[in-house]
Amino acid sequence: MLDNLNTPSSILLVEDNASDEEMTRRALKRSTVIRDVAVCRDGEEAIRYLSAPNVEPPSLVLLDLKLPKVGGLEVLETIRDTDRTKRCPVVVFTSSREHADVLGCFECGANSFIQKPMDYDQYMDIIAKTVDYWLTVNVPCG
Repeated sequence: MLDNLNTPSSILLVEDNASDEEMTRRALKRSTVIRDVAVCRDGEEAIRYLSAPNVEPPSLVLLDLKLPKVGGLEVLETIRDTDRTKRCPVVVFTSSREHADVLGCFECGANSFIQKPMDYDQYMDIIAKTVDYWLTVNVPCG
C-alpha cells in the first residue's frame, strides 16, 4: 500500500475571501487524511510562509488566483521556482472563468484549475473530491 494513504497531510489554503475560506475549512474538516491547514490571505503572505525555513512544504496548495498584494500566478511561479516547493501539487481554486487565466496557470505549472461553484453543496463536494484525489489517489513525486 502507498505511504500517502496512511500519512496525514498538510494543506496550504491561499484565499482572501473570508466566506470561501470558511466554506473550504468546513469541507477540509471532514477529511480524515489532513493533519493541518495553514491559511494565507494574500500572495505576499503565502510566499513568506512557503519560504520560511522552519515550515515543512505542504502536501497540497489550494491557491486562489485573484489575491491582494501579490497575485496567484506570481505565487505559483515562486512555488515552481523554489527547490523545496517545486514539486508541491498546486490546485488553482478560483472564481475566474477567463480562458486566459486557465492557460496562464497551466503555463506557470499548476497541477489543476478548478472553478469555484456557486452552489454550497457543489463547493463542498468539489473540495472533498479534490483533497481525496491529491492526498490519497495521486502518487506524489517527492
